[in-house]
Amino acid sequence: MDQDEPRGEVVASGATREKKRGIAGFFGSIALFFRQVIAELRKVVTPTRKELVKFTAVVLVFVLIVMGIVYGLDTLFAWVTHVVFGVPGA
Repeated sequence: MDQDEPRGEVVASGATREKKRGIAGFFGSIALFFRQVIAELRKVVTPTRKELVKFTAVVLVFVLIVMGIVYGLDTLFAWVTHVVFGVPGA
C-alpha cells in the first residue's frame, strides 16, 4: 500500500468544529489557556544563587562589550564625518 494514499480516516473539518463553539467554547478556551500556562510554570526551574550570579555576570560583561563596540563605532563615524565635511565656519 502506498504511504501517501488515505486509509479511510475521517478528520473533522475546521468549519464543523467552529459551529460547535459558542460561549462555552470561548470560556473553555480561556480555561485551557490558563491550565497550559500553569503547566508550563511548573516546568520552570529556579536557578541557584551561584547560577544567578554567573548569569548576571555574563550579561553585564556582554553589555559592556556591546557598549564598547557602539562607542568605538560612534567615535569612528564622528571622526570620518569631521574629516570628510570639515569644521563649518573655519
